Amino acid sequence: GCVSLKAVSCYFSILEDGNPRDKLECKTFSIDKIVTQMMQAAEYLGWDVTELKPVLRDMLKAIDIDSSGTLTQQEWIQGGLNNIPLLVLLGLKVAEKDGQHVWRLKNFNRPTYCFVCQNMMLGLRKQGLSCNFCKYTVHSSCANKNCTPCVRTFVRSKTEIGCSVHDWISADCESNKCEICHKKIKMLTGKSCAWCHRMRHSDCVPLGSSHCDCGLLQHHILPPWAICAVTQSSVQKHFYSVILIFPVKDTNPLLVFVNPKSGGKQGKRVLRKFQYLLNPRQVYNLDNGGPNPGLQFFQNLHKCRVLVCGGDGTVGWILDAIDKADMAIRPPVAILPLGTGNDLARCLHWGGGYEGSDLTEIIKQIEKSILVKMDRWSLQVIPADTADEGDPVPNDIINNYFSLGVDASIAHQFHVMREKNPQKFNTRNKLWYFQLATSETISASCRNLKECLTIECCGVPVELSRLALEGIAVLNIPSMHGGSNLWGETKSAEKLKKRQEVTVDPDALEMCSQDMNDKLLEVVGLESVVEMGQIYTGLKSKAHRLVQAAHITIRTYKTLPMQIDGEPWMQPPCTVSLLFGQPKRTMNCEDLHALIEMFQYASIVSYKCGYLDKKRHYLDTSNF
Repeated sequence: GCVSLKAVSCYFSILEDGNPRDKLECKTFSIDKIVTQMMQAAEYLGWDVTELKPVLRDMLKAIDIDSSGTLTQQEWIQGGLNNIPLLVLLGLKVAEKDGQHVWRLKNFNRPTYCFVCQNMMLGLRKQGLSCNFCKYTVHSSCANKNCTPCVRTFVRSKTEIGCSVHDWISADCESNKCEICHKKIKMLTGKSCAWCHRMRHSDCVPLGSSHCDCGLLQHHILPPWAICAVTQSSVQKHFYSVILIFPVKDTNPLLVFVNPKSGGKQGKRVLRKFQYLLNPRQVYNLDNGGPNPGLQFFQNLHKCRVLVCGGDGTVGWILDAIDKADMAIRPPVAILPLGTGNDLARCLHWGGGYEGSDLTEIIKQIEKSILVKMDRWSLQVIPADTADEGDPVPNDIINNYFSLGVDASIAHQFHVMREKNPQKFNTRNKLWYFQLATSETISASCRNLKECLTIECCGVPVELSRLALEGIAVLNIPSMHGGSNLWGETKSAEKLKKRQEVTVDPDALEMCSQDMNDKLLEVVGLESVVEMGQIYTGLKSKAHRLVQAAHITIRTYKTLPMQIDGEPWMQPPCTVSLLFGQPKRTMNCEDLHALIEMFQYASIVSYKCGYLDKKRHYLDTSNF
């Protein structure tokens, strides 16, 4: 059948980038048709469309000035631009000014009141709007009325720098005790400070001290009195305003990067929680310009930390950005694992994934973390035929591992499928991997791998002829495939005391332990997908140990799937060289989480690496 171009104009208007006015400019005027198209767009985007249709219809009727059942283009644009609930529902970005609420539609699972009309939120779902920054709640119909301003995120005068005062906002304080009179606060009678989160009755606010110490997270928060809009002049004598940080003494502000696409819907929830717990100006959505805006904002601080909320790929992205950023110091980097594998987070003992625990406690754990070391390695790929380069190599720095063969084949198939149908891969990624692994078990596309490659370590060839391998993995950390220790454990009594530049003897390899900061890589062979599953489930202790070395060269003679830190590609015949980079520092926490801090020693080559230890860690990126 045919589809009218008019019928999809609103649909694509919602999906494409652009400002609200541009996205509201569509030629479809019928309210019923607009509602139908919006429902289709919402379903395509994976939104919860329960009860969406009547909500949409009510919103559109509100901007139908003449109640004709159709909208003129002028009604649609002007009404839409001024209808906050409609903009929120469509996901349209509105320019955010300081003190302006950032709304989202919310389901309230307990009795909640509107702070404007003071009536209860009614309905089963999407009863009203809640501000991401301050949790101010209103009916959709009250959002355009006289709302109390949102929290201020900076000051506009240098005289206000260091003036630490409470910022009281209307909040749901029911059943909590007032810090002044110590009596329970009833609904709609309390206020909460945006920074220390202490609560008082509205009548008790002027009775207590106005000084704010930022509460439990005082060492990590950038309060508004530490950020100021400063007027500067250019070479051409043009004046402009910039926002600069004037850090509070003895604090370590936390710069938070969140990948909202990681962990299904977890990323978006974590983003909102951090925007509420901290100053929104220190929390960055990586979908909006990547990490550079945040790094530039923090570039002149001499004491700060970075928290990366995402998977291993997100962590690598941030580390690369820190490498290139012109920062006063290289800050420590913590990991809140939201991805699928989270191998680096597992090694740093931040766990295999965030399970919804209190983010305040996670931030507090960062205070206990210590610096540890982790090597990083340079990857060089030289094609045998320069005319046949194949896919682009995703990265030239290895943090976790490099592999080729069976596991890379599964990763590449998953990558291709996700690129073609991204909407199918929002959840259940592990199930997709299982299905692809089952298919690979049957096809065995990488059998007889020894016939199409050779491995040389520090000039010493590695013997592969006696092994039937389908995969080769080069390890920098003791976790791969979402928690598999392919090298295996080595009893401390058997460990070699002196590290060798290269070890290939099978008996000696049994005594070689794996260490993230020993300037050595471990190479293992994988027999099949079945063996990978046995190691993952603990039925087998390790893969085949092939070599431990400081420099590895792999030559391939046919096109093979390869991956670096989970990023796969197809590579024609080539020479792959893995070289040790310059060490950097990392940090470790007493609990089970990790930060990553790195630093570079003086060297001719500009490679980098980091430091780790056996508890919760973070990477320290100082002196890259």
